[in-house]
Amino acid sequence: MRRWVAAISLLLAGFVFASPVHADTLERVKEKGVFRIGYRADARPHSFQDAGGRPTGYIVDLCREVASTVKRAVGNEQLQIEYVVVTASNRFEQVTKGDIDILCEASSVSIARRQIVDFSIPTFVDGAAMLSRNGTEYPSFESLAGKRVGVLTNTTSAELLRSSLEQLGIKATVVPMNDHGEGAGSLSAGKIDVYFGDRSILASLLFRKDVPEGLQLGKRYFSYETYGLAFAPGDYKFRLLVDRTLARLYRTGAAEAAIQRAFGAPPDELLKIMVAINGIPD
Repeated sequence: MRRWVAAISLLLAGFVFASPVHADTLERVKEKGVFRIGYRADARPHSFQDAGGRPTGYIVDLCREVASTVKRAVGNEQLQIEYVVVTASNRFEQVTKGDIDILCEASSVSIARRQIVDFSIPTFVDGAAMLSRNGTEYPSFESLAGKRVGVLTNTTSAELLRSSLEQLGIKATVVPMNDHGEGAGSLSAGKIDVYFGDRSILASLLFRKDVPEGLQLGKRYFSYETYGLAFAPGDYKFRLLVDRTLARLYRTGAAEAAIQRAFGAPPDELLKIMVAINGIPD
């Protein structure tokens, strides 16, 4: 019996030793006196810099509400809020390294990404689309055969494009881009034939005339994806705070107002369904 007790004790000790060290974002924020929000400068209308260089956008607005909740949670209304510019390439690394406390931009949720970060309840529903020159339509992956296709690096759009071309046996040249502006500019200049990316961002670029004239957005969705706010894994207290804040914004109509401000139009039926489903009671 003593041998069994000793063996079980060692086994349990092993489990304790092997268990992961969970992040405690609120404790870290309270100790340092700063809450760091990661955002993109080039993901309009979700997360971008305005003409004065200030962070703005629909998802940034959501995170400002999260920041207000964090202030109350740590008992410091004077808590410093720091905005940190991230890129499509380094955004998740910034989370895992602890350089930012929350990632507030157009981050699609995927199983692979959930292996390294946690995500909130959904903040948006989007999908991939194709931007092309006027008069040229690319209605399918098959239509890309022999074409030069631009796509933003380290995105789910890039993963979808490469895997789809490979599975379908389509030979096309994938041209990596550093930002959407470079993609649209390369398309206009004839360096690529089509640009592949998140539909809402491409539509916003066209609507606000932030891209050269003579470009059009295809009608087809090539995927359906949900966005979420990303943060360090294993921090259930912080995740609950974030989810509770978002659910309140959905229930009260504040999120729909933020969508109206960012997109210049009320949410479509797909977004209304997302808001309704995630307006979880407190």
